[in-house]
Amino acid sequence: MANLQGDAELQGEGGLQQGDSSPDQGGDALEDLDALRSRLEEEKARAEKCLANWQRAEADLANYKRRAEQDRLELVKFANASLIGKLLPVLDDFDRAIAAMPEEVSGQAWAEGIKLIDRKLRTLLEQEGVTPIEALGKEFDPYVHEAVLREDGEGDVEVVVEELQKGYKLHDRVLRPTMVKVGKRSSESKQSEKE
Repeated sequence: MANLQGDAELQGEGGLQQGDSSPDQGGDALEDLDALRSRLEEEKARAEKCLANWQRAEADLANYKRRAEQDRLELVKFANASLIGKLLPVLDDFDRAIAAMPEEVSGQAWAEGIKLIDRKLRTLLEQEGVTPIEALGKEFDPYVHEAVLREDGEGDVEVVVEELQKGYKLHDRVLRPTMVKVGKRSSESKQSEKE
């Protein structure tokens, strides 16, 4: 009990009253508040970074799925390209056989059968997306034409003057370029032909 009285005397003589805070405690509270605020800012920045990374990863996944679907569709679209490429010489053989057929036999049943087979094969290939490349009289395009001969002439535009072997496209992709003979022509004569 003497101890309690001694404590009360100390408080009465300028000691700390209950509810008073020391100057050290106020400074510590401010430091703690500043530390908490900076920690909160760090966590907000980290959360924003995580959100941005998640959104980027989600966009990457969506792009990957889209590309994978496009690749799959492309693969399906051009799956027969190798087989069709191997059939193109057969078309060339039919063209040569029909062109070389004498007039006196062209009306016979077997000759008509050959022409029918040629038409069926071409129809089948058209249904699969195969189209011939038009070349004769067109301006030379190295993406669809293969120049094997050159004809001398005057002019500034290279034009296909003869088609030596037919070229074909599968949808929008060149299966085989058209083998052509190229000649020069003036751009004015090309304009007059278009009109």
